[in-house]
Amino acid sequence: MKDPKAILAQMTLEEKAAICDGADFWHLKAMEKYGIPSIMVCDGPHGLRKKDYSKKGDSLSNSVPAISFPTAATTAASWDSELLYEMGVALGKKCLKEEVGVLLGPGINMKRSPLCGRNFEYFSEDPVLAGELAAGFINGVQSMGVGTSLKHFCANSQETRRMTCDSVVDERALREIYLTAFEIAVKKASPWTVMNSYNKINGAHGSENKHTQVEILRDEWGYDGVVVSDWGAVNDRVLGLKNGNDLEMPSSSGSGTKKIVEAVKNGTLDEAVLNERALNMLNLIKKAADGAKANYQYNDADDQPFARKVAANSMVLLKNNGILPLKKSSKVAVIGELARKPRYQGAGSSHINPTQLDNALDELKKVGYDVEFAQGYELSNKKAKKNDTLIAQAAELAKKCETAIIFIGLTDEYEAEGFDRSHMNLPAAHDKLVAEILKVNKNVIIVLAGGSPVEMPWNDGVAAILNSYLGGQAGAGAVADIISGAVNPSGKLPETYPMAYTDTPAVNNFPGNPASVEYRESIYIGYRYYEKADKAVRYPFGYGLSYTTFEYSDIKLDKSAMSENDTLTVTCKIKNTGSVSGYEIAQLYVSDKESTIYRPVKELKGFKKIWLNPDEEKEVTFELSKRAFAFYNVNINDWCVESGEFDILIGASSADIRLSATVNVTAAAADIPDYSKVAPLYYSGNVQNVPDEQFIAVLGRELPPSTYDPNRALSIQDTFESCAHTKNGARFYKLLCTVVPAGFAQAIALQTPFRDFISMSGGVMSEDMANGLVMWISGEKGGIRKILKGIPKAIAGIGPLLKNI
Repeated sequence: MKDPKAILAQMTLEEKAAICDGADFWHLKAMEKYGIPSIMVCDGPHGLRKKDYSKKGDSLSNSVPAISFPTAATTAASWDSELLYEMGVALGKKCLKEEVGVLLGPGINMKRSPLCGRNFEYFSEDPVLAGELAAGFINGVQSMGVGTSLKHFCANSQETRRMTCDSVVDERALREIYLTAFEIAVKKASPWTVMNSYNKINGAHGSENKHTQVEILRDEWGYDGVVVSDWGAVNDRVLGLKNGNDLEMPSSSGSGTKKIVEAVKNGTLDEAVLNERALNMLNLIKKAADGAKANYQYNDADDQPFARKVAANSMVLLKNNGILPLKKSSKVAVIGELARKPRYQGAGSSHINPTQLDNALDELKKVGYDVEFAQGYELSNKKAKKNDTLIAQAAELAKKCETAIIFIGLTDEYEAEGFDRSHMNLPAAHDKLVAEILKVNKNVIIVLAGGSPVEMPWNDGVAAILNSYLGGQAGAGAVADIISGAVNPSGKLPETYPMAYTDTPAVNNFPGNPASVEYRESIYIGYRYYEKADKAVRYPFGYGLSYTTFEYSDIKLDKSAMSENDTLTVTCKIKNTGSVSGYEIAQLYVSDKESTIYRPVKELKGFKKIWLNPDEEKEVTFELSKRAFAFYNVNINDWCVESGEFDILIGASSADIRLSATVNVTAAAADIPDYSKVAPLYYSGNVQNVPDEQFIAVLGRELPPSTYDPNRALSIQDTFESCAHTKNGARFYKLLCTVVPAGFAQAIALQTPFRDFISMSGGVMSEDMANGLVMWISGEKGGIRKILKGIPKAIAGIGPLLKNI
C-alpha cells in the first residue's frame, strides 16, 4: 500500500467519507484504484471469534475454532503483564493465520458493581492493575503486526440500558477511576484503535463526546490511532466525526457517508476534519496490510499447554485449612454438573468456539485421583424440579467418600453480556447442595466458577475454596494441577469480594434510572470504598493464598523528602520461607496521611510478581512519579499533589500490609477543593446514600433528568422500553417480553435504540422504515405506510446480511 498522505491527496470527497465507514459487519472498505485492501476485524478478547463463512448462521453460532483462553476477569488475577503479553502474542498468531487485521479487545471498564453482567470480560476494580495488564496484552498482540481495540471508552460499567443511559460522573472520578486504565494502556501500548462505548458520558454519547475523544484522548494523551464506534453506537454521524470518531461500524450502508458528504458541501463540516479522520483510517489500513503474512502457519493445539498455564497462574486459592494439595490416596466425590460441563467463558460477543474443551472430572482422573461423580443439580433453572433428587444423590455419595470436591458457580442464565445480575447469589440449588453435603462430610473443597463476586453463605463450613473464575478451554486441567499440587496457586483477587450485595458502594445507584445512572459514590469503588467506610469484606482486593509462605523485609526509600517532580525509588526484600517454590505478588500502595480533599485510605500504585524457590530471597524495586501521589484537581483541571507526608505501604494484599515507610512530598501551591462542609459524606466514605445537594457539589452542576418525559416527541433514539408508555409501544413491549427469551436476547430487543436497527441490519431496515416505526408507536398516521414501502428492499437485503453478520 502506498503512502497514506499521497493517497489522501488523490481521494475525492465521497471517497474520503466512504473510507470512514465499514464495508460490512467485519471488514473495512477496500479501494482498488488506490491499492487499499479490505481489512478484517474480529471480536476477542480472550480468543478469536471469526465468522466461519463456510457455514450458515451468524458469527456467534458459527465461528472458526480457536483457543479459548481464560477471560479477562481470570487473567487479571494473575497480576502478570508479561503473561498477558505472551497471551497476546498467541492471539496475534491466530489472527495472522485467519487474516484478521484487528482483534477487538481488550475491555478495561471498571468493575463499579459486582452485578455488571459483563464483568467477566473486564479486568479489575482498580485502574492501575487494569491498565498495566491491558498494556501487556496490547503490546503482545501488536508485536505480531495485528492491531487491537481498547474498549469501551468510557464509564461503561453496566449492561442495563447500556445503549442509551447517561453516565453522570464527576470529573475527578472520571479521571482517577474511569479513564486512568485507558490512559496507561494508550501511553504504554499505543493500541491501533480505541472503541468508544454506547452510553452517554455526562450528556454526550461516547461516539460524539468531544471531552473524552478529543480533549482527553487526543489532545492530552497524544493518541494518534483510530477511534471506532462500538457496533451500532453512532448517534449523530457528522457530530461524531467532528468530535473524534473516525470509523463507523458496522457499515451504515452508505447512510453515514451520505451525511458526511452533505455536511461538507453545506459548510457544517470542515473538510479538514474529514481529511484528518480519513488519514487515520488510511494509516490503520496500511499498518494492518504491512503486518499481514500470507499463508501464515499456526497450530492451535500448540498453545493448549500455554492456555492451561495461563489458567493455573490466574486461579485464586481463597481458603485452605490444610486439605490442599489433596492426597491421591483418598476416595474423592466429585459433585456438580460444572465438573463435567464447565462454564469456561462468558456469553455474548466474546464467545469463542473452542478447539477442545477439558472437563474437571476427566482431568482429576488423569492426575491420579480415585473419583466417583454425582451431578448435584441441573445447569438450567428450567429443569430445577430435578434438583432436590440430585442433591440427595450427591449427599449419599459424599457420605461414602473421604473428600468431596464440589463444583458450583454462575451459569450463563445468571451472567452474560446484555443484562446485569439482579442479585449476588449463586443459583439456589448450588448453595443448597453445599449445605447438604456439609451435613455428611466436612472435608469439602469448593471449586467456584464465574466472572464476578458471589455471596458465600457456606464459606465458614468448607475446608477449601478455589476460585477458578472462567478458565478457558484448558481451565479444568489447571484446576486439577492446583488441587494435586502440581501447580502452586499464585493468583490474587483483582476485585473485592464483599460479604453481601447490600455492602457495595453503588447498591442504591446501580443500574440507575431509565435515563441516567448517577455515580454518586465518586472515587469510592471497590477497596477504596470498603476501607474508607470501614466495611468488613469476605475477601479483600489483592488477596490469595499459596502452598508456601513469604516474608517481607527491609523496605528502603532512596529519599525521605522529595519534590512533586522527583522520582522515588522504593525497594524491599521478599523471601520464600516455606518448602514449595512459588510466585508472590508484592503490592505497593500510597496513602496520603492528611489532605484537604477527600481521598481513599490508600491506592494501588505498583505491583511485582516474582518467582521464589524455598529459602530464596529477592529484592523488588518500585519507582513512583508525581502521579503516584496526585489527585485530579477540578479547580485547575490538572493532576495535583498536596504537600505533606505520604505512607508507602507494601503488602500481600490491600488488607495485609507487611512494610511501611514515609516520604515528605513538597508541591507547588494550588487551589485545592475543600468539600468538607458541603459534601461531608465523601470524607467519611459513607457514600451509599449521598443526598442530591452533596453529589451536586462534587459534580459541579445540576443533575440531568433521570427519567423520560412521557409527553416528549419520540425519535429513532428511543427504544421499545422507553416507548412502553404509549398505546402501541406497550403492545409491542408486551409482545417482545412474551416471545423473546429472557436474558441477552430480550435485553437487546427491548433496550436497543431504533437507530441501531438501521446500522445493525446492514440496511435491511432503512431510516425511513425506522422513522415509520416511531410514527406508528407515537400513534401518528402514515407510519405503517413508511414501513410497508421499505419491505421489498428489506427482504432483498436479508440474504446478504445473514452472510456477513
